[in-house]
Amino acid sequence: MSAGLSRQECAVTVLGGPTAVIDIGGLRVVSDPTFDPAGPQGHLTKAAGPAVDADAVGAVDLVLVSHEAHPDNLDVRGRAFARTAPLILTGPVAAERLGPPATGLSPWTTHALPRPDGGGDLTVLAVPAVHGPEDGERDANGDVNCEVTGFVLSGQGLPTVYVSGDNASIRTVAEISRRVPDIAAAVLHAGAARVPAKFGGRPLSLDSRGAAAAAAVLGAHTVIPAHYDGWAHFSEGLPEIERAFHEAGLSSLLRVAPHGTWVPLAP
Repeated sequence: MSAGLSRQECAVTVLGGPTAVIDIGGLRVVSDPTFDPAGPQGHLTKAAGPAVDADAVGAVDLVLVSHEAHPDNLDVRGRAFARTAPLILTGPVAAERLGPPATGLSPWTTHALPRPDGGGDLTVLAVPAVHGPEDGERDANGDVNCEVTGFVLSGQGLPTVYVSGDNASIRTVAEISRRVPDIAAAVLHAGAARVPAKFGGRPLSLDSRGAAAAAAVLGAHTVIPAHYDGWAHFSEGLPEIERAFHEAGLSSLLRVAPHGTWVPLAP
């Protein structure tokens, strides 16, 4: 049993894979929960379990699910964990598949949660994501690969936090930056996920140089990489991410901590 994660005033910790815990405004938010042990997951292979198990995360106020179609973003134990939360926010297609307590948000729509810290509401804005190359074949809903949703968290006196989900599109990041110009921190899925049978093996999520470019476009002062380890289909890891940020002159933005260790966020 992992030691419990103590509540923070405003901080993020990545638990491995895409899973991040965000304490903000008196709320505990978990994105893309994946708590299964290492082993095969359909056509994918999980190489390592989470640094902290679901019991140690404790009660949560909100779960964000970028997409439920792939087990590296929502595995069996992650689904069970998500359903213990009072609210799941995700895309409309994923919400229909998940059922209660999931609520579907189309891109550029919001959901407000009262904050226990007395600061008003935490506003969650759904933003687009492209789970593959821009020229990838799109389904009937206009999605590449599948529906994927990113999220922006904001509120009075709080840093604005962007959680990318599995997005490979810098054009999409630029659109988000234009519409939300005050993003202070970004949790970027940056492992350059590749599946040979899809899109000629091109990245399905940001590669390292793309993550550095996204950081520059967003203007965030804190960038926390996620979804770069724990699964066999990631083609780039932390060394490549650190090198790309160094070559771009953006190393001062990158915040890397051992999984399960908090990274404080400044207002």
